[in-house]
Amino acid sequence: ILAGHEVIKLLCRAQQELVDRCSKPKMVLTPKNAGEAHEKLEATIKEVIFQELYDTLHTPMVKTEHYPAMAALEEKALADERVLAIIGEDEALLADAKKIFHDLERDTMRKMILDEGVRIDGRKTNEVRPIEIELGVLPRSHGSAIFQRGETQGLVVCTLGTKADEQRFENLQGEGSKSYMLHYNFPPFSVGECKKLGLSRREIGHGHLAERSLCAVLPLPEDFPYTIRVVSEILESNGSSSMASVCGGCLSLMDAGVPMKAHVAGIAMGLIKDDNRFAVLTDILGDEDHLGDMDFKVAGTTNGITALQMDIKIQGITKEIMQVALAQAKEARMHILGKMQEAM
Repeated sequence: ILAGHEVIKLLCRAQQELVDRCSKPKMVLTPKNAGEAHEKLEATIKEVIFQELYDTLHTPMVKTEHYPAMAALEEKALADERVLAIIGEDEALLADAKKIFHDLERDTMRKMILDEGVRIDGRKTNEVRPIEIELGVLPRSHGSAIFQRGETQGLVVCTLGTKADEQRFENLQGEGSKSYMLHYNFPPFSVGECKKLGLSRREIGHGHLAERSLCAVLPLPEDFPYTIRVVSEILESNGSSSMASVCGGCLSLMDAGVPMKAHVAGIAMGLIKDDNRFAVLTDILGDEDHLGDMDFKVAGTTNGITALQMDIKIQGITKEIMQVALAQAKEARMHILGKMQEAM
């Protein structure tokens, strides 16, 4: 990664030279003046709800309790007479008030982690949620597994076929076929929503990531001449369903008797960064992904990494953060691999 970064610096310099020669002047953006009403509103909402918010965030809850509790606190803050007196009939101030509450929730959660090392579900920063594994749950499929980590659960099914079942495709290089596929489905009910079923970019991306994570340990086609299709059905989700698909996918392949070279497990790491202070989080929740600064997924075996994927919301991360994240991810991966080997 660091060797790649050195080359990236050269490419960035080339881009900057092009910008210097050809770009238009940058637009000057003047930030919207918050005003006295906004500042007064911010101070009042903090005074009204901060202690209850702090106490609620320090009370470990499951997702189905946590979200309604946050919604109730927001409603209470916005219904307070002191807050209503400032908002009046102003729709813009009402929108501001909602944003102020969510910013307060975000800041409180982040300070809890940085100052106290406490997460909203009560875990330590390097702790993995409880894991449950069941194998061979579908009697008529070649292989199946349920992998559950905390409130994230995937039913992953492996089906074997002949060469005639290979996926044919066309790309810029011409036509081809593939004998191994992993498909990822994220039905709305897995997060308590009611909307139409369909395939999104998110599902395609998660499927590709999980597929690539397992590629390195599959047998060669000449040693195992079957077409392999793995399908991950996410039944419940609160963070990192793609990595649950990696773990469940590996288990379902082994349950089907595919001669895998090694077990593969995946883990999602998070980051809370404030100036020079930072905390790397193991096995992040949905809220920690949403309110944090990084979602860094690491999949691999006991010997090494098979896939990486990262989203970050800050300007960049340092070598030190990368080292801590990879070391902490390895520790978590070994823990999950132990659970998977035990289940097999």
